[in-house]
Amino acid sequence: MKKRLTLILLVGLMGCMGAVRAQKVALKTNLLYDAALSPNLGIEVGLAPKWTFDLSGNVNAWKVDDRYWKHWLVQPEVRYWLCDRWQGHFFGAHLLGGQFNLGNLKLPNFLGNNFKKLEDYRYQGWGVGAGIAYGYSWIVGRHWNIEAEIGLGWVYTRYDKYPCTHCGDKIKDNAVHNYVGPTKAAVNLIYVF
Repeated sequence: MKKRLTLILLVGLMGCMGAVRAQKVALKTNLLYDAALSPNLGIEVGLAPKWTFDLSGNVNAWKVDDRYWKHWLVQPEVRYWLCDRWQGHFFGAHLLGGQFNLGNLKLPNFLGNNFKKLEDYRYQGWGVGAGIAYGYSWIVGRHWNIEAEIGLGWVYTRYDKYPCTHCGDKIKDNAVHNYVGPTKAAVNLIYVF
């Protein structure tokens, strides 16, 4: 029985290897995240002539000038291209998830969310969400593209709240916040294999 199962798995893997070789793959970095000191990397794989799957992630594991902007985020997305993949207009549906530790940040209120609270308190927790996106990709060379994308959606978060960025006792435990607004903003530099 084990030999049959092994043979079936080997034949299946060999069949997949030809399909993987025929697919195109793109590596990317979001220049907006890079400018915000959040190193990131994405990979996009062609699924069909007009469909791709994009998986991107970013991390910021430090504080700058007593400002906390620590986080990690993973964002998978399925895209439908109006022309061929990796060129022109596309629409996407994405999920997101990650953890955060934010505080001592001076941000304005935006779309009904009171981001000014990040100046006086520190928030530590996790979030998950979903959204839709629109983007456009310009071919700038044989293997190089530039892509712009904006996404809107919903994020559910659970967090602990602290009175200041570097001090101790919690003032709120396991609180819930629902955010609706931009969930993705990207200017990607892409290398297509």
